[in-house]
Amino acid sequence: MSRIIFPAIIKKRVMEELQSTEILDREILEDARKKAHRILKAADETIKVKSADWEQKLAADISELEKKYAQQGAVATDEIMARLPIDKYRAKSKKMETLLDSAVAHWYASLSRARILDLLKQELAKRLAVYGEIAAAVKIRILICHIRQAEAETIVTAVLPGKSCVIETIHSASLYPELILEIPELRIYASIDKMIAYFLGKKRVELVESLLGEIDREEW
Repeated sequence: MSRIIFPAIIKKRVMEELQSTEILDREILEDARKKAHRILKAADETIKVKSADWEQKLAADISELEKKYAQQGAVATDEIMARLPIDKYRAKSKKMETLLDSAVAHWYASLSRARILDLLKQELAKRLAVYGEIAAAVKIRILICHIRQAEAETIVTAVLPGKSCVIETIHSASLYPELILEIPELRIYASIDKMIAYFLGKKRVELVESLLGEIDREEW
């Protein structure tokens, strides 16, 4: 009798143990699922909070940048508006200088060589008339640019008859003929370039008006 009952009891206990193990596994899994759910829910809430904070900070940063760029734009606009009259004047002035330079070049190109040399002779004579001591000078040096030596000799002979001079050719930044008379105490220029500069300084408005018509004299 005991031999038959004993295996049945063991089998029953084994089944009970298996059932207990299954229940325990289910409980463990359920507990793990709940914990995972809580963790994911907490993480999701954290993400939502962080996202809201980030969006709020981003909106604040964008607003600050918009204000900053608006201020910079306003400053730049003010600077541009303030500079417009100056830039306009500079552009007008540059155009006028170009026109004047062109007019001078055209005037010079229309002169004969004899007229150019005559202008130099007149300039030299006019300046020598102011300095009487030149007649007593023993050593006279003549420096020339864009003039031939023979032309310089003709000018000097006409202005200082009987005076001997040493004539030298020099390099100069001047675009036009130039003659410089040197004695130890003095240097006298007869220069087409300086003549033009003087004339432009004294007659600028008249020259501009002749090129463009009446202008506001206060602008020049």
